[in-house]
Formats: sequence, C-alpha cells, structure tokens
Amino acid sequence: MQAIQQIIKSTKAYYCLECGKCTSVCPISRREPAYSPRLTVERALWGEGEELLTDVLLWSCLTCQHCSTRCPSDVHYVEFIRDLRALARGTGEEGLCSHGEAIQTWMRMMASPELKQNRLDWLDEDLKVSTNSDTVYFVGCLPYYDVLFDKIGAQGVEIAQSAVRVLNRLGIEPIVLDNERCCGHDLLWEGDVAHFRKLAELNIAMLRETGARRIVTTCPECARTLKIDYPAHVGDLEMEVIHITELLADKLARNESRITYHASRITHHASRITYHDPCRLGRHLGVYDAPRQVIEALGLKLVEMEHSGKNALCCGTSCWTNCGAINKQIQVDRLREVRATGAELLITACAKCQIHFKCAMDDVRLGEEVGMEIRDLVTLVDEALG
Repeated sequence: MQAIQQIIKSTKAYYCLECGKCTSVCPISRREPAYSPRLTVERALWGEGEELLTDVLLWSCLTCQHCSTRCPSDVHYVEFIRDLRALARGTGEEGLCSHGEAIQTWMRMMASPELKQNRLDWLDEDLKVSTNSDTVYFVGCLPYYDVLFDKIGAQGVEIAQSAVRVLNRLGIEPIVLDNERCCGHDLLWEGDVAHFRKLAELNIAMLRETGARRIVTTCPECARTLKIDYPAHVGDLEMEVIHITELLADKLARNESRITYHASRITHHASRITYHDPCRLGRHLGVYDAPRQVIEALGLKLVEMEHSGKNALCCGTSCWTNCGAINKQIQVDRLREVRATGAELLITACAKCQIHFKCAMDDVRLGEEVGMEIRDLVTLVDEALG
C-alpha cells in the first residue's frame, strides 16, 4: 500500500536498526510481551503494513515518546503509529474507548460550526477577563471533566479558575473564548483526522480574531496541539503558545512576577512533595525545568522519583482509549514510585494525568497502598498567593 510506504518514509522508519532500545523502555512492552515498537516497524518494513491496520495492538501505544528518546536513528515512532491509526480508521478500525465514547462524542459535537456553547459559567466574579488582551487563556475541556469525573474529584474547573486568578496576579486579564472548542488532540492521535481538522479550523479562526499575540494553556496536550499539530495539519496560528508553568518560570527568572508566594498557606498539604512529568509537556515539548522552578519558588521540598524528567513513566493511558489491565499496572507502578519517595503530595501539571492516577487510586482492592493527595501545580500557586 502506497500510503503505508509514505508513512514509513516520512517518519524515518527506514532507518530502524532493529536494536530494540525502543522496546526495552516501552511501558506497554515491559508488561505485554506481544507488543513491541521494534517489531511493529519491522512488520511494516517487511510488507505487513496492511495486516497492522487490523491488529488490535496498533491501539496499545501510549505515544509517550519514551522510545524516541532512546532511538539512535531518530525514527519518529509515535507519528508512525498516529498515521497508521488514521489509515486504519479509514477502513473502519478503531481503538476501544474507555468511557463509552462520551468524551469523543462531545469532541465531535464541537466540530459543528453551528454549535453554540455555554462554557463560561465557571468564571466567578473575582476572575477578571478581557476582550482585548494580548493573552488568550485556552481552557480546553477542563469544565467538561468535572461532570464526567466528579466521583474521583477531578480538578477541572478549579484548575481553570486558578489559572485566571494567577494570570490576574501577574497583571494579565486574559481573553477567554465563549465558544472555544476542544483542541482535537485525542481525535488526531486516535486517527480521526477529519474531525480534528474541523476543530482546528474553528479554533484558529476564533483565536486569530482576538488579535492576541500569546496563548496560555494549563493542558500540556492543548499546548502541544496548538503549537505543533495545528501548523503541521491546518495552519499556523502566528501566536506564541506556552504552558502556564513556562510563563510563571519566565516571570520568576526576569523578576517580573509581581507576586509574593506565601508557602505557609500550602505547607499544610505536605513537607515533602514529588512531581510527575506529563509526556506531552516533557518529552513532546521539552519542558522540564519550568514546573520545578515554580515548585522551588513555592518553598516546597521536591523529592524526585526514580524515573523523572526525560525518563519519567507515563500516566498509563492516552486519548481515553484502550485503558485496560496493563494500563492500570503502569499507573499503579508509577504511584508506587511516588510512595517510595516518602512524599506526601503528588503534583501534576496535566489534568488528564491527575484523572488517570485518581482513577487508579479509586480501586478499593489497593486500599492505602497507592493512595495519596494529588494537586495540579497551578492550584497550589493560586493557594500560595492567597
């Protein structure tokens, strides 16, 4: 199939040395011997590409990019998987949705130009927003997560409110779009390129219309999608895209934060904390130092896990797809790493990572073995500001 050959070429799969370094670090392969990035590439190279499109293992990859950090040939494996999934979806194949298609359904509903949403009810009176700021706060799906994951205490709306409060303390009254759509990240990575493009086109038009020069996100996946995938697939926003931890770290470095943290306001949470690097913020965007600089500024004692930074373990699930026993093992293993540090608080910078870990903790069979408090970093910054 010519399309598969093009994918092999564009992702440098031809340069695979069959060294197996990708498989050795793959979180799925270490728990499911039937799955191997090396063998997946080898099958495509040996002409089994069409068989791959119907293989359920095609949907196992977490696209965490851990393999790419070890590949000596610069094979773009996660893009290889992403593009194969798009082909597979075109033939009627798809991964198993973890939440009954609820999340994917609202994403596809948002792809309709006629849709008018009521998505700003979370803005309290103390949150100052503008219609002509140079900064847009891209909220993403945070308000929707609270509804679906209320049982496990998702922080969706709290993260969004904290972000606006923190931006206000920096002297920024951001634009918040009243009809913003999902960025489309999950649809793109599970092969639904058509709906991803529709979402991107709608968001690009709204964002350009603001006249702002910068977009701030609290979601690493939104940051990656707006910064990398929109220009590659639809069009360049011609705006700076940064995660809020990058903005905070930059202000600290320039001594322009205009704010004073009061660590005493948050020390009741923990004297020792640890930080989980989200895959999209870390390996995909290369942002490792910024969250740690913010944590240091908060006066918290950071204890690193055995696997952190570029070697951080994934939260175990991607695109709300194929979350089964193996994914649960990955989450539990990560939480055991957290407990091994002696930390009393786990900090994340990704709402999805928090949801996945809280979901794993919700298993009564594990009891207190992996249970602990989890907070998003921006909510702690907000709390420290008072």
